Amino acid sequence: MGESLFPGSFMTETRSSVPSAGRALLMSGAAWLTLACASAAHAQQNLATIPQTPVIKTAPPDGLGDDGYYLESDLLIRDDKNQIMTAEGAVEARYQGRTLRADKVIYDSKTGAITADGNVQLINPDGTAEFADHLELDRDMKAGFARNFAARLEQNMKVAAASAVRRNENIQELNKAIYTPCEVCAEKPTPTWSVSADKIVQDKPKQLIYYKNAVIRMWGAPVLYLPLFWHPDPQAKRSSGFLAPKLDFSRGRGVSYNQPYYHVISPSSDVILAPQINSQVNPFLNVTYRKRFYSGTLEARGGFTYDKEFDIRGDRFGEETFRSYVLANGKFDINQHWKWGFSAERVSDALLFDKYKINDVYQQRGLFTSDDHRLVSQLYATRQAQRSWFSVSAVSVQGLRVVGVTSAGTANAFENSGTFPLIGPLVEARWEPEKPVLGGRLRLQGSGVMLNRSESQFGEAPYFLGAYKGQNGVDSSRASVKADWRASNIIGPGLKVSPFVQARGDAYSIKTFVTPAASALGDDTQETYTRALGVGGVDFSLPFYKPLTKGGSVVLEPLAQVALGSDSSRVPVVVARDGTKRYLYNEDSATIEFDETNLFQANKSPGFDLYEGGQRLNVGGRATFARPDGRGGSILVGRSFRSEFDPLLPTRTGLQMKSSDWIVAATVTPVRGINAFVRTRLDSKTQDIHRIETGVDAFTTRGSGSVRYLKDELDANGNRQENFEARGELKLTKRFSVTAFGQRDMVQDVWRRRDLGVAYQDDCVRIDVIYQQEDRYASTASGLRLQPDRTIVFRLTLATLGDTGYSSN
Repeated sequence: MGESLFPGSFMTETRSSVPSAGRALLMSGAAWLTLACASAAHAQQNLATIPQTPVIKTAPPDGLGDDGYYLESDLLIRDDKNQIMTAEGAVEARYQGRTLRADKVIYDSKTGAITADGNVQLINPDGTAEFADHLELDRDMKAGFARNFAARLEQNMKVAAASAVRRNENIQELNKAIYTPCEVCAEKPTPTWSVSADKIVQDKPKQLIYYKNAVIRMWGAPVLYLPLFWHPDPQAKRSSGFLAPKLDFSRGRGVSYNQPYYHVISPSSDVILAPQINSQVNPFLNVTYRKRFYSGTLEARGGFTYDKEFDIRGDRFGEETFRSYVLANGKFDINQHWKWGFSAERVSDALLFDKYKINDVYQQRGLFTSDDHRLVSQLYATRQAQRSWFSVSAVSVQGLRVVGVTSAGTANAFENSGTFPLIGPLVEARWEPEKPVLGGRLRLQGSGVMLNRSESQFGEAPYFLGAYKGQNGVDSSRASVKADWRASNIIGPGLKVSPFVQARGDAYSIKTFVTPAASALGDDTQETYTRALGVGGVDFSLPFYKPLTKGGSVVLEPLAQVALGSDSSRVPVVVARDGTKRYLYNEDSATIEFDETNLFQANKSPGFDLYEGGQRLNVGGRATFARPDGRGGSILVGRSFRSEFDPLLPTRTGLQMKSSDWIVAATVTPVRGINAFVRTRLDSKTQDIHRIETGVDAFTTRGSGSVRYLKDELDANGNRQENFEARGELKLTKRFSVTAFGQRDMVQDVWRRRDLGVAYQDDCVRIDVIYQQEDRYASTASGLRLQPDRTIVFRLTLATLGDTGYSSN
């Protein structure tokens, strides 16, 4: 016998069957959403017909808690004889934050089957929603069926299917499905891109999604057909499968297609195999392996091929041989304070990374960072506590730079890695007592290092001393201890007075090759040297602050430092001779520069071998202007005075004379979105520019850009530098933009690199076509030559489609 309740009734049934029905029906929506998200699905239904996510009113405070449910309908019929309950007319049910709406819902308590018909809607707590004309589900929600299924998911993703079938808890499928994250509406029924398929199957045990007869469309036009393919289930945290490919064109390798495959080895390890298939040269295989341990991580990249040499023009020459590289690093915790790690970086051919366009090579993989076209292998251990630091390490460097360039653009060799020292052990320590000492901070430091070379650096570029070619290199060891005390006091209206004292002791043992001519002049193959150094002084600063009536402030700050100490010093050991010219030992201080960063340092040398001393007065002034809207600027002007001429300091630094060069550094933000800076060193007498680095960054709604300029009359290698670099992106329309990048060597009067690209971007896709030309050295049958390397890169970025976090090789 059936029972009819009044239309518009609100009912909270106490029988277990009714709550089970409501809860089951609401939870079933989660199962369908799982399938929709997992398949990132695809097909033939019109996406523009998917309804907007309904607005849900706040559920009434019915007091049922998380386990209660709410059911409302115009008519509720309970057939006790057949154990069937039917809700008709504006059916709405709520359970655990989900809301279900339908024209009719039938629950069979004998079989547990649930059927919903007519405008079925399920709105989830996260704002996503699913829709269907008809929905069926069994008792345990392990099997079910939905007709005319659609869903609006996170990140504006939309999916529609003629039918959705849940065969069991492990296998689910969508039939005649289509997927897109692009905006779709009645005015724009065709998405920018979509993926459709006759059938998509989710296999949960295998963590894979299978596609049958899949078609990728751009602006409605089919661009790729795949009769059968599969990829990892996005719901799986980690699953094996293909990653996004990379395609480019160049004269050297021809058409190059890179297809990475991601394979999960275990819950804590995985590997990426990325074969690079080239039309003009043999394939190149890249491999990336990752492993996570309980105490740290390991990552190893490598690649190899078996091929001849080839130049930028695609000409092959020489014999076939194995060519490979390895870039590996590991970082591990020993305990709370101790850590250890390593990096291993080596390549068989100096030009391998450039020829095969291998990216992300010259990065920091340990304590020490590699320079451009140099690889650093290292082993280290560190201990860090609240007031102390200790490290021990060993470092080896492989040089990949071209040296000995002629005026004709040819080169005779790469860097000889045997002339780079094997550094190790390198020991550094620092400790500070917990309590102040004499009212100030005391810091004690120690350092020691051993350097060993297999060949003399003076037989190679830039020296090219024939007598030293192939001879033993300069080997040395150094030990240093240092004490640094500093205090800070405020006197009167704001004068900051900071006295300081520094003391240091160094001991050297140096072994070098000595020519017969040098031996006749008294040079020894092995010498020792010790010295004691010290300096004391005071830093002064007196900032004047003025607030502005309309907001913002102006700060003027005179700065001064008085330093009195031992004379400047360098290690007086001759390690090479060229006639009457002597080369003194200097391993770590050759790159000394004078700029705003060390203007007020008592010792401006970056290393130990050269020490700046004497009686000095460093003076300067800083002015800062700031507005509430972000506009403003600052400028620092200063110079150094010393009691006497200092011949030990390099002439190029501008520090030798009694009055040093002028240092000027400024930043300015004239309007929001534009930032500029300049760092320069001016001649002390003529104010000519000896070194300048300047740049501008601009950001607007129509685009962005930056410009950099560097000029150095004489760098640390004795060369003149003048470089210009510019990059930018300009939006021509709402969708289209152009990008450009250029690097110019103004000394050689050539463009080192030029990029020009066109980009299209909307809410769900970005397409880049970029032309790149880079002038680089290439191996040719006649030697190393500077040649233009031209490449066309096609890059397609689709919204919601990501990767594993790896960089493409």
